[in-house]
Amino acid sequence: MLDATTRSGGTATAASQAATKASPQATTTVPELAAAVPGAGTVPVRLGLTARCARVLLSPWSRFSLLVALLVGAASAVLLFEPQRLLAHGWPPQLGGVAAALVFAVAYGLVTVAFVPRPLLSLAAGALFGSQLGIATAVAGSVLGAGIAFGLGRVLGQDALRPLLRGRVLTTVDGQFSRHGFRSMLAVRLFPGVPFWAANYCAAVSRMGWLPFLLATALGTLPNTAAYVVAGARASTPTSPAFLIAMACIAVPGLAAAVVAWRKRHHLRGR
Repeated sequence: MLDATTRSGGTATAASQAATKASPQATTTVPELAAAVPGAGTVPVRLGLTARCARVLLSPWSRFSLLVALLVGAASAVLLFEPQRLLAHGWPPQLGGVAAALVFAVAYGLVTVAFVPRPLLSLAAGALFGSQLGIATAVAGSVLGAGIAFGLGRVLGQDALRPLLRGRVLTTVDGQFSRHGFRSMLAVRLFPGVPFWAANYCAAVSRMGWLPFLLATALGTLPNTAAYVVAGARASTPTSPAFLIAMACIAVPGLAAAVVAWRKRHHLRGR
């Protein structure tokens, strides 16, 4: 009986092996089938509704649309409520000294993200806190606002905008910002006429690091910010040497920038 069973088992095994050799497609796995059929690839997996919604919401252009909506909303709020007037009048009135300076610096940074001109805020800082504390407050607010704008641009806009960096000018600027972040941003901050918000978002699209960006912002905005703060602090005595020196520090770089822009314009026309 054992011999018969063994012989029958062996016969069945031999028969199955023979069938496998005769039709090898019977044991083909799913990846082998996908590879055997031209253009088949892997079998697509259906995503659930939640996964598909998350994929759409986290796409680069969806995040960029969110950034645009945030900036439009912030600019609209500034036009409607004019928070810079509140800052200029010493808001909040119940605070004083260092506490008021800290609140002012935070508000300074937030409204610069919403495109409020920094010179107005720096003049207000000088009028409210004097030269020394006003300079520290305005520079801290500038760095804070630049950091917020840089973070928003890096998280919400970089992935969507980097593929659009084409052409010699854009690729050159991007290369300078990405490879020489500190000195490039320092030059931009020192050169008058470049909008503060524009420099922030251009740097965010590049591959510049956080530390070079913030350090260059702190150092580069210091001279111009100090001039405006001193002018605001000495506005009640417009004939004082400090006020006149501050106004000269504001006017001379602006005039130099205008001359450079005028010469570059004629140089481009000559080409």
